[in-house]
Amino acid sequence: MKLKQHIICLIFGLMSGTTFSQTTVPMTLPVVTLMDIEPAGNFTLNFTAPTEAGQALTLPAANTTKWVNYTSAIAPGGLTRRITASINAPIAGVNIRVQAAAASGAGGGTLGTSSGLVTLSTTAATIITGIGGAFTGNGANNGHMLTISLSVSSYANLSARINTPVIITYTITE
Repeated sequence: MKLKQHIICLIFGLMSGTTFSQTTVPMTLPVVTLMDIEPAGNFTLNFTAPTEAGQALTLPAANTTKWVNYTSAIAPGGLTRRITASINAPIAGVNIRVQAAAASGAGGGTLGTSSGLVTLSTTAATIITGIGGAFTGNGANNGHMLTISLSVSSYANLSARINTPVIITYTITE
């Protein structure tokens, strides 16, 4: 009788129609490191001469029209990224400074943190740290707004200049 029960169970098991199938889906997620400054183009910062003897130069208004945008996908176990800034040539007696604001706009992920107000030199200085897997959105009003300003570091070192170009170079790195 037991043999008969086992055969019936086997027949019902085979008739149930349960089948299994698997599909393998290969996936690639590349390491991504992209950054740009938006909108493209130059801007001008000019000191204004005083109108009365004994007064200081009037500093130009800070420029807040530039935004840093980035996309970052890091390798497994990889380090966070940072953004640095440097200038091509210092101007004697003048500090060129940049400050990245907190990230805002359409982005997501592990967005970076501002390093605060940084005085630029020919040596790269970190302006944003802690960038993980993230994207900021593209264009103005997305990412980190940059405030670029000038100050006098030493009146003794100032000399008159006209249209002296200074290039600020931004770099994203681990």
